[in-house]
Amino acid sequence: MKYRNFGKLGIECSAFGIGCMRFPMKKNEDGVNTVDQEIANEILHTAIDNGVNYIDTAYVYSDRQNEKAVGTALKGGYREKVHIATKLPVWDVKSKEDMYRLYEEQRANLQVDFIDFYLIHSLNLGQWKRLRELGVREFLDDLKKQKKITYACFSFHDNYDAFEQILNDYDWDMCQIQFNYMDINNQATIKGVELAGSKNIPIVIMEGLQGGRLANVPGSVKKVFESYKEKRTPAEWAFRWLCNFPQIGTVLSGVTNLEQTYQNLETFDKTGVGIMTHEELEIVDRAREEYMRRIKVGCTGCRYCMPCPMGVDIPGIFGTWNEAYKFRDDISKNGHYNRILNDGHGANKCVACGKCMEKCPQSISIPEMLRQANCELQ
Repeated sequence: MKYRNFGKLGIECSAFGIGCMRFPMKKNEDGVNTVDQEIANEILHTAIDNGVNYIDTAYVYSDRQNEKAVGTALKGGYREKVHIATKLPVWDVKSKEDMYRLYEEQRANLQVDFIDFYLIHSLNLGQWKRLRELGVREFLDDLKKQKKITYACFSFHDNYDAFEQILNDYDWDMCQIQFNYMDINNQATIKGVELAGSKNIPIVIMEGLQGGRLANVPGSVKKVFESYKEKRTPAEWAFRWLCNFPQIGTVLSGVTNLEQTYQNLETFDKTGVGIMTHEELEIVDRAREEYMRRIKVGCTGCRYCMPCPMGVDIPGIFGTWNEAYKFRDDISKNGHYNRILNDGHGANKCVACGKCMEKCPQSISIPEMLRQANCELQ
C-alpha cells in the first residue's frame, strides 16, 4: 500500500481510503433494510489487512446504520490499525447542545473512545454561517481539548469562493472535497486544491469517480484512453490523475464488494505524486472533453436529495437519463424509466416543492431537469 503525507498533521495515511457509504444493504428477519454486516466485515478486514488505514463513514449513511456497521467490523483489534473519519449531520443541528448529543451518539455507534477525523458534513457557505453562529468552532475546540476527537475537519459542497471563506475561517486540520478530472472548475475546483495545499492543510478526496460515472465510460471516451500505449481501466486513469497531485492525501473509493476492494488495492499501488507524463495528462484532458459533450445532468447519485416527499426516484431518473445519452441509444420508450413510472416513482410526480434542491450538493435545478427527463424518456 502506498502512503501519503497529511500535510501539517505530520502523519501518513493510505492513498486508498475506504468509503463506506456504498456498503450493500439487505433485509433483516423483520423485513427492514440493514447493512450487510458480513460483506462490510469482509471489505474492511481485507482492506486493513492490506494496509488501508483510513475509513470514512457518516451519521446519515445507509439509513443511519453505517456507523454501527463500521464499529462492529472494527472490533477485534482492527480499530487500533485505522483512522476513523465520520461526520456531524448538520441538518440535525439546531443548537450547540445538538452537536454534543450527536457526537456522543456517533461515538457510541462506532464503539470507540474517540474519533480521529471529525468532519462537519457537507458544508456550504449558508450552513457554515449558521453553524458558526451556533458555536461550532468552540464545539470543535472543546472536543479536541477533551481528546474526544483528534482532528477537526469539514467536507464541502459549494463553489470556490465559499471554500476559500470557510477554509480561512477556522484552523482546520483537514478538508474533504469532491474532486476528479471532470470537476476541475466545479465545487472547490483545482484552485481550492492549490489553496489548501498552500496552507499545508491535507485534502481527502470524495467522488473521485463521480459516483462511478468515470469508471463506466461510454465507447468514445474509452477510445481516448485506449489510444495510449499502456492499457489501463478508466478507473485507474481517474485515480492515477488524482494521486498525481502532491496536495492530496487520501482518495476515497466507495466499494460494495470484495472484488472492488482488491481492484482498488491494485490500482492505488501503482499511483504516486508527479508520475503522470505530459502525454498522459493530455489523454485525460481529451477524455474530459469527450465526457462533457455527452453528460446530460451532473448528478453523482449521492442520494442527499432523498427521500422525495412525492416519492420521485430522483437519482434513479437522472441515472437513467445520463446512461441513455451517453450510449446514444433510443432514449424514448426507455424500459428502465418505464419501470420507474409503473412503480409510481416517475418524474411526473414532481410538484416542484424544492426540498430536494435544499440538499443537493451539486446545485442541480432538479425540478426542471426532472421535467425534461420525463418528456424525453417516455
